[in-house]
Amino acid sequence: MKYLLMIYSSEAEWARPETEAVKAGVIAAHEALQDELRASGMAWLGARLADTPSARTIAQTARGRVVHDGPFAETKEQLAGFYLVEAPDMAAAEAWAQKIPQIQGGKVEVRAIVHNPT
Repeated sequence: MKYLLMIYSSEAEWARPETEAVKAGVIAAHEALQDELRASGMAWLGARLADTPSARTIAQTARGRVVHDGPFAETKEQLAGFYLVEAPDMAAAEAWAQKIPQIQGGKVEVRAIVHNPT
């Protein structure tokens, strides 16, 4: 089954100059995690997302479709990236999520991908 591991962290924290050294460690930890995912033979995909000021939200209103600058919701933590993994069950997906560096100081949400065969 496929699971989406959504990584949430604070853009404001990452923008502080004193986090530069931390960023290098987080990037190295992601590279190590990706090496481990490759070695597992499991199908996976991962990416970092651009910061929220570049986001656009499209909504359907009574006046038609409207495009708003920014993310869907303003929150303390923003969706920063994701991994899409194929794991045998939720417990295995959660185990991979716990290896994501942003679990320290951020959050990782794990959700199953629901397939509707066509």
